[in-house]
Amino acid sequence: MTQFQPTYQIGLFDAFNEGYDVRPVRAQDTYSYLREVHYAHRIPSISYAFGLYRDFDLVGVVTYGTPASSTLCRGICGDEWQEHVVELNRLVLRDNLENEASRLVAKSLAQLPRPKIVVSFADTEQNHHGIVYQATNFIYTGLSAKFMDPRVRGLEHQHHATYAHGLSNEEVIAKYGAENVYFVQRSRKHRYIIFVGSKTERKRMRRALRYGELPYPKPATN
Repeated sequence: MTQFQPTYQIGLFDAFNEGYDVRPVRAQDTYSYLREVHYAHRIPSISYAFGLYRDFDLVGVVTYGTPASSTLCRGICGDEWQEHVVELNRLVLRDNLENEASRLVAKSLAQLPRPKIVVSFADTEQNHHGIVYQATNFIYTGLSAKFMDPRVRGLEHQHHATYAHGLSNEEVIAKYGAENVYFVQRSRKHRYIIFVGSKTERKRMRRALRYGELPYPKPATN
């Protein structure tokens, strides 16, 4: 995991924190949460990881890593900012008590090296709308594009990124054989973005944003 210096002193408990602390952790400290609690049950790219501690007990983790899509990195704010893009790719709470998710996200963002453009997704297949991102002032930029993911017969237990990473659909077919490859619709995801940096940096990044800013999606009500 990349080493970095947090932007404020950590390990302090005060009346506002109510016994909570958010601090950097090793990537391997998150693995049990990612494999056993998160619905994806796999380890993503991790550049930065943070733990939420309640009364010194680890009760949640959040991880940030390099997005799998270089097109996404360029597409958010252009070539000038692509190296500053990271994805908030996992957020897992043991108990998910009130305000724990937003506390963990907000405090971890404050400790990222700057400047950073943070993108995160809420999966519609899981009926997620990104409420925690709305609570922490992310910008909503709409749904991800429709996309078909390759599947290889006999490898359905693996994520497609494992066997198709860096390959076009045509190359996947050439590698595994047309008779073994089929395609499934990828679930669309709500895309959220937030800028981390000085006031001047945030203004520059926001001016460079290539996506339109849209109203927050809300869960359907009966």
